[in-house]
Amino acid sequence: MASKNWDHLVHYVNDLDQPVKLFLDHGLVAFKGGSHTEWGTYNSLSYFGLTYIEFLGIENLELAKSTEHNRVVKDAVDTLPEHEALSRVVIRTDDIEEMAASLGAAGLKLSPIMDGKRLDNKGRLIEWRMMTIDGDFEGLVYPFIIQWKGTDAERLERLTASGIIQPHPAGHAEMKRAVFHVSDPAAAAEHWGRLFDLTALESDDKSVSLKIGNQFFDFVKGDENQFKQVIFETDSVKLKGETLRIGEGEYVFA
Repeated sequence: MASKNWDHLVHYVNDLDQPVKLFLDHGLVAFKGGSHTEWGTYNSLSYFGLTYIEFLGIENLELAKSTEHNRVVKDAVDTLPEHEALSRVVIRTDDIEEMAASLGAAGLKLSPIMDGKRLDNKGRLIEWRMMTIDGDFEGLVYPFIIQWKGTDAERLERLTASGIIQPHPAGHAEMKRAVFHVSDPAAAAEHWGRLFDLTALESDDKSVSLKIGNQFFDFVKGDENQFKQVIFETDSVKLKGETLRIGEGEYVFA
């Protein structure tokens, strides 16, 4: 069976420098990533182990508008500049073809499996394969699926050796929970759990959590049907109790 882990999240922003400065001001490592020259987008990044934040902006609007299959880029065009919003979580797998077959059989409308690449801020080539999912469940957009070259252990070693993953000056912080405000938490969690083979935990009528690796997707009662918060566990005196707000998204350190 294909493995599934929380790889990263996408947060649409108009100015890539703004979240970098905010994170740096709070002792969190963040930096310019690079350009997706085939899609017209570019990013800034902040890593917490292998799970990371991708602040995504539009670098070339005409190219972004002409992108055919990539739902993430299409949604960036529709969302920015009016809403700097958390967009979606990204699920990492070791078998994207198996996931494509499973999700297609469940009736979802999938993009082709696409090859992605960009140069990082030191000119190194980064490559991956990805697949986006059109549509939504009661207004909540789906994750997209990504597969990187090599194992997680190999990638962690490589990213740490290259300085992409490094300790945060403020102290240790771990990205633990993605929080989605949805009109029907039980239905949304059941749907995602069935599609992505994730385990539901004990719940009540106002919230349901799905476990993915040692992290969680929380579906909480709310009208937005949108990804709203990221919750970190930290032992940092500087970070604990802080909430960093970027546009319509919140990063909460508990």
